[in-house]
Amino acid sequence: MQIIPVIDLKGDQVVHAAGGDRSGYQPVHRTSSLCDSSEIYHVVARFLKLYPFQTFYIADLDAIGGNGNHDDGINNLLSQYPNQEFWLDNGSSYQALTTTTRPSNYKPVIGTESQRLPVSLKNADLILSLDFKHNQALGHPGWLESPDLWPETIVVMTLDLVGSNKGPDFEKLSKLCTDYRDKRFVAAGGVRDINDLIRLKTIGIAAVLLASALHNGSIDADALEKI
Repeated sequence: MQIIPVIDLKGDQVVHAAGGDRSGYQPVHRTSSLCDSSEIYHVVARFLKLYPFQTFYIADLDAIGGNGNHDDGINNLLSQYPNQEFWLDNGSSYQALTTTTRPSNYKPVIGTESQRLPVSLKNADLILSLDFKHNQALGHPGWLESPDLWPETIVVMTLDLVGSNKGPDFEKLSKLCTDYRDKRFVAAGGVRDINDLIRLKTIGIAAVLLASALHNGSIDADALEKI
């Protein structure tokens, strides 16, 4: 099972995402045992010092919310780390992504919370994020109701569990893995420790997005080696 560190960007800093209330997110170094700065290059370097991660997930929260973007910093990061892959959710529509040239180590994420009408992504080289909050699907209901539109890799993003230390939504994740065995599901939200990772691996989850558990040290290098 693949572990993918998450970088949430807001106001030119990496922030600690917790509970889905983005207005209250604080610079990550204030609560991190891993980083003493919330500058994006510092955070990535500290993650790589912890473990040789091959993939990172970036959420440009300002771009998703329509309040600017972090394009320059992200582009510099892609150039600085050509051997790492970066998944990026910046709220772009599928139509916008089809007309944009992108580096080979950048893979776009389409998040249902920021999309209007669903479109077929079955043969698209990108990732779909099925976004949930308080057990409700976000965005147009057609995204969840039409699995024939899904690409191979799908993030199951439970926003209210992010940074909550409450554990993942195992029930939802298990049902998706059982119902759609041809898909590669990525769990996001609530992971606390290696026991959660082992359980997710057992139910068939292919990858996990992590931030809080890495920053607070509850999942360390030894745990990552075991997974």
